[in-house]
Amino acid sequence: MQDGSLLLSLFFVPERMKANPSNIILIGMPGSGKSTVGVLLAKFTSRSFIDSDILIQTQQGRCLQDIVDRDGYLSLRRIEENILLKLVCNNHVIATGGSAVYSQAAMEHLKRDGIVVFLDVDLPTLQARISDFATRGLAKRPDQSVADLFVERLALYRKHADVTIVCIGLTHEAVCARILKELDALRKGSGSSS
Repeated sequence: MQDGSLLLSLFFVPERMKANPSNIILIGMPGSGKSTVGVLLAKFTSRSFIDSDILIQTQQGRCLQDIVDRDGYLSLRRIEENILLKLVCNNHVIATGGSAVYSQAAMEHLKRDGIVVFLDVDLPTLQARISDFATRGLAKRPDQSVADLFVERLALYRKHADVTIVCIGLTHEAVCARILKELDALRKGSGSSS
């Protein structure tokens, strides 16, 4: 499918997806495209968009990196968990922070009203997309490399995902198209997780 027809096909969202009140929850590493894809997906499915990193920063009145620098990475994880546990909404696309999957309680809460989609991007792609992980506000141990963090989180993303989208080499629009296809297949009872 050419990019033009792919983009056009995104505007023809199956009616049952528009009528379904459930949320679409995006999980994945920082740089996987959760925020960008989330905004596009919200537009294409007539849903509202929530970025949990922005909720954290707004509630705390400071950036994620400042929270990590002053209070530590575990504090950021606790703040994120508390915000996600208080989140009650329908018909939203929710881009979670990369560390949301560390909280079993938060993930169970989100899954009550939604489908969890893992945006699977390989480490070299993430490293190409993010020039400086040191200022990104990552909830990781100070001695932990990004590669180690990637390996640690990969198992958690896979554990919590209802759908996995391999995003390597895809545009944001193509990722959205795959998500829509997988969600439609899930609703019909034949998801394939691409």
